[in-house]
Amino acid sequence: MSDAAILRGRWLRVLAPVLVAIVMLAAWQALVTVNQVPAYLVPSPLRVLHTLYADRALLFASLAVTLGVALSALVLAVVAGVAIALVFAQSRWIEMSLFPYAILLQVTPIVAIAPLIIIWVHDTRAALVLCAVVVAIFPIISNTTLGLRSVDRGLANLFRLSQATRWQTLWRLRVPSALPYFFGGLRIASGLALIGAVVAEFVAGTGGESAGLAYQILLAGIQLNIPRLFAALVLIAGAGVAMFAATVGLSRLALARWHESELPRDE
Repeated sequence: MSDAAILRGRWLRVLAPVLVAIVMLAAWQALVTVNQVPAYLVPSPLRVLHTLYADRALLFASLAVTLGVALSALVLAVVAGVAIALVFAQSRWIEMSLFPYAILLQVTPIVAIAPLIIIWVHDTRAALVLCAVVVAIFPIISNTTLGLRSVDRGLANLFRLSQATRWQTLWRLRVPSALPYFFGGLRIASGLALIGAVVAEFVAGTGGESAGLAYQILLAGIQLNIPRLFAALVLIAGAGVAMFAATVGLSRLALARWHESELPRDE
């Protein structure tokens, strides 16, 4: 595959979504303008952009609070999730005994347990982070555990014949094999951490200087300040895209030289 084709493919990946976004925003602006839809129902993209600029100090301060909670939760979810997956990989009995509880944690709605966590944990920020960790940790556990188990059988036999220790087999065979699975789970967990942070903020209803974007959305809804509500949603969506893009970049940095999932394709 030529360098020109690779460069063209990269530009297409960027330009195609941007073009779709431009078309959708233009259609939104035209529909709102032609039908004279009031801003308290559906604001136009230009009105949202103006509100985003006018209220930038308030909104970006709240974005920093929400992002701080989400990133802290993602880091904790990665550390705890990988540690749990490594324990699961050591014994099938341990995995079979404990993995159902990880599933139970995943299927329990965070809105049901967030009030309990907020009551039990006196520090509000720690409670918000813990709620987001509960939401984000399962993809890390499940994907990393699957990767640690999905080792090429021939290579595993080779390590066994070479009398490699359990530690050597883990770090030189299982961990590299699990990296693509781990990064797949990380991409999912990055979005879930942000969702968990926003949901926890909704439940906690924290205001003042520690108010996140969820509080601004609640307040804007009560005040019928719908343009600010949309502006906050735009910031949340942008933060989610940025976090996902960062995990994709980390995946490419780690896997680009050797794994098929990140090698250039012929299309």
